[in-house]
Amino acid sequence: QVQLVESGGGLVQSGGPLRLSCVASGLLISDVAMSWYRQVPGKDREFIITITSIGDRNNYSDRVKGRFAISRDNAKNTVYLQINDLKPEDTAMYYCNAKRVVAPYTAYWGQGTQVTVSS
Repeated sequence: QVQLVESGGGLVQSGGPLRLSCVASGLLISDVAMSWYRQVPGKDREFIITITSIGDRNNYSDRVKGRFAISRDNAKNTVYLQINDLKPEDTAMYYCNAKRVVAPYTAYWGQGTQVTVSS
């Protein structure tokens, strides 16, 4: 049973940093592509950034370039999303995603962690 559990969200002030965590169980993060997405009510889920199974981190949304970074700790089977210079428009539910790199390319989602940025 694959589980992804996000944490680290909350109410934060504009301009500050925040680090979200995603702990995986039932799979090894080094075997899959791990991504972060976010969603606000009434809108589609938005892709943020990916780290591939081989550690490539060059796939990210232009909207977050320069402020968001993804990393992972294989020993902890955990992926992180570092957000710097938070802006009110970063307010959203943030989701962790794991996608297998071989057919049938099954994808898994966490339950999300809410980030609210006050101005």
